[in-house]
Amino acid sequence: MKLIVGLGNPGKEYKETRHNVGFMVLDKLQDDLKLSEFSYSKKFDADVSKNKKVVLLKPQTFMNSSGFSVAGFMNFYKIKPKDVLIIHDDVDFDLGKIKIGFNEGPAGHNGIKSIFKETGLKDYWRFRVGINSSENRKTEDFVLNKFSKNEQVLLAESLFLAVKELKEIINSGKIEKTKLQG
Repeated sequence: MKLIVGLGNPGKEYKETRHNVGFMVLDKLQDDLKLSEFSYSKKFDADVSKNKKVVLLKPQTFMNSSGFSVAGFMNFYKIKPKDVLIIHDDVDFDLGKIKIGFNEGPAGHNGIKSIFKETGLKDYWRFRVGINSSENRKTEDFVLNKFSKNEQVLLAESLFLAVKELKEIINSGKIEKTKLQG
């Protein structure tokens, strides 16, 4: 069984922000695969949707504390690190770009830092979704901004590409590194 974690922040005010692109990918994937609706698990402080092949997990702890949900879920279900894929926003990649990597450091991403700290994971898969645009900005403010109308077109393409990649992973049972796509 694969555990696919989408990072983001809970609450309506964050729903369409750049930092929530991990949640957006999982919402599209859940809908596309016709999985059970996300339901809240108090035990893991996360929204969960699953079938026999895959579990989708959206921590509800806020980005910087995502590791608590991930560690609890992995420990309870004995999920191996090689079967974990973490989807998150990446300001280093342009909007519309995606990349799957393995065994990479947090690169300044606080959600990933939290997962490192709480799980001890070093060997894990990351699915990075680009959110950068040509605007000058401070990272903290930028990641909490919503996408402009023009950016939403690229975002839709990015989400489509991400879901396509994830479906291939789920169907094959294999996760592989990819070059920057999009």
